[in-house]
Amino acid sequence: MTSNRLSSETSPYLLQHRDNPVHWWAWGPEALAEAKATGKPILLSVGYAACHWCHVMAHESFEDEATAAVMNMLFVNIKVDREERPDIDAIYMSALHALGEQGGWPLTMFLDGDARPFFGGTYFPKDERYGRPSFVSVLKQIALVYSNDRKTVDHNALALTSAIQERPQAGQFFKVSDAALEGLVHRLTGAIDMEHGGLKGAPKFPQWSIFWLLWRGAMRYGDDSAKRAVITTLSNICQGGIYDHLGGGFSRYSVDERWLVPHFEKMLYDNALLLDLMREVHIETGDPLFKVRIAETIAWLEREMTTAEGGFASSLDADSEGEEGKFYVWTAGEIEEVLGAEDGAYFCKAYDVTPDGNWDGDHHSPSPVPTAILNRLGGIALLPPEEEDRLASLRAKLLARRASRVRPGFDDKVLADWNGLMIASLAKAGIAFSRADWIAKAEHAFGFISSRMAQGGRLRHSYRAGKLTAPATAADYANMITAALALHQATLAPRYLQAAVEWLAVLDTHYWVDGRGYATSADDTTDVIVRLVSAHDDAMPNANAMMLTNLMHLFLLTGETAHVERADALVGAFAGDIAGSVVGHAGFLAQALDIVAPSLVVLAEGDGIHALWDAARVSIPGALVYRTADGACDLPVGLAGKVSIDGKAAAYLCLGPQCSAPITDPAVLRPQMLALRNAQSNHFSTRNMS
Repeated sequence: MTSNRLSSETSPYLLQHRDNPVHWWAWGPEALAEAKATGKPILLSVGYAACHWCHVMAHESFEDEATAAVMNMLFVNIKVDREERPDIDAIYMSALHALGEQGGWPLTMFLDGDARPFFGGTYFPKDERYGRPSFVSVLKQIALVYSNDRKTVDHNALALTSAIQERPQAGQFFKVSDAALEGLVHRLTGAIDMEHGGLKGAPKFPQWSIFWLLWRGAMRYGDDSAKRAVITTLSNICQGGIYDHLGGGFSRYSVDERWLVPHFEKMLYDNALLLDLMREVHIETGDPLFKVRIAETIAWLEREMTTAEGGFASSLDADSEGEEGKFYVWTAGEIEEVLGAEDGAYFCKAYDVTPDGNWDGDHHSPSPVPTAILNRLGGIALLPPEEEDRLASLRAKLLARRASRVRPGFDDKVLADWNGLMIASLAKAGIAFSRADWIAKAEHAFGFISSRMAQGGRLRHSYRAGKLTAPATAADYANMITAALALHQATLAPRYLQAAVEWLAVLDTHYWVDGRGYATSADDTTDVIVRLVSAHDDAMPNANAMMLTNLMHLFLLTGETAHVERADALVGAFAGDIAGSVVGHAGFLAQALDIVAPSLVVLAEGDGIHALWDAARVSIPGALVYRTADGACDLPVGLAGKVSIDGKAAAYLCLGPQCSAPITDPAVLRPQMLALRNAQSNHFSTRNMS
């Protein structure tokens, strides 16, 4: 008799469902063959380990014997971890969008025997509520249609499969130019909540693609409103409840407009992207809040998110003991018990803790208790150092007490693409804050991915419990190329540049689709019904967007114009898509600025290097910044010949292939750095450019 087949899987999400009475299959040829053999439709359920509503649907329906019996009788049931198989998730999420539905997880799709989608939704309640039909009624209706009206099923399957492959017809095209990008930045700034940050309204997500574009536009076009929008957003995120003030690290998003009430799950990629944006903004502003949050978040990464092998784990759950956020929230009485009356009162005032609480707990709890989400939204700026030191000592005591609580679920699988983002952020933070230990940590993780997560010269996407699973996606290569280039900046080690070049060759061989861009799946990934090609923003940066910067950086370092040609081809490939949804391609357009103004800064070691380095602390987002020593071996072409002058440190500023004369005076360097980043300035010196 068919039974649940998930016990041998490595994905923590799949293992969460191994004891369900549902006869789950993992995605693969055996499950698809079962559908063909039985003639049953496929029920595809996609989620991830830290997903709160995935847990709700699991408790309500998948753990329920009666519901499972209906599922088992009528369907071949397949469970997919969206993080382990982002390519599968992207296909069927696109199908859901084509149905006119808003996306989200759990994703519940119904497929025919050829794995083509014909109907779907997200969360279905066990009983009819929230304006949604009961899950069992949906199951019975879908099975009835599949059995009695295959013509409609085939029509829907064909239409949806065609829709997810469609690209906009040739007609309008978006031309990447300073004028177009400056206008877009101005329009996007108008959508920002200038009091709390983030896009206006609720819920609020730390949408990296939008805020990266705003910051790049603010710097390049001297847009003070865009600059304020990003600083306001980051400041409120750093002081809001979305930040874990005891343990460090940021939650996925906030359900309210103030960043107070988070959806408590913590994802590696969100933290990697926020780290990098905070670093870039700190370079410009010097705001100590961002420096502190960067250090605290990296400490969290080291303490809670690093696997025994040195890679970075995927996520921490929102739930513990069946309740969302229970691990993270406090009552005033608990804080006083740990800290004593005087210190407890001081801490509660600083972190908005009152007897009435600021959150009424998990609504799914039978008896919700008013509790407090720690936050400092009442005063965004840091307090004087002596007060911050006092708060730090009190936080340490509360963190120690919190360690005795039942911890949220931990997804310790290592994903190449998410690790690539974090490795790059760590390496760049190590450069910015002179933290060799952060760079070493990035190198260690890089070594794990490049050695343990590769087979036959090809990356794999996921690793856990000694096993590699899932074929690599384009994002795995794009983000690991970004990581390799960041480590090359940090160390000058040739092996990192070589890794970037080799991975680019794999991308070009197995992922490039002429005239269309890089596909999500490789040409030899056999278990996908289509190969999606998109540059549209998602929670993660799009691979095609990341490759724009990677290609231009490789051009600056190697001088090979083929990289520019490929970057230009990417912009051309998606010009129609962007015209149809400009805001939806914010991440791609942010990276496209590296085609408009590819920037390289080289500081050659010598007398006065520290003063020159300080003068070079200017935010030029996307620029490659290198610090080299005379006589350094195996420097790439782009760095060769950029040496000290008569023993004095010298800076070279390059816009594309043209570089300035050496600059040895810090007073001259800073205005030249500002001119290099500012498209409206004609003051960047081109004298003696070579």
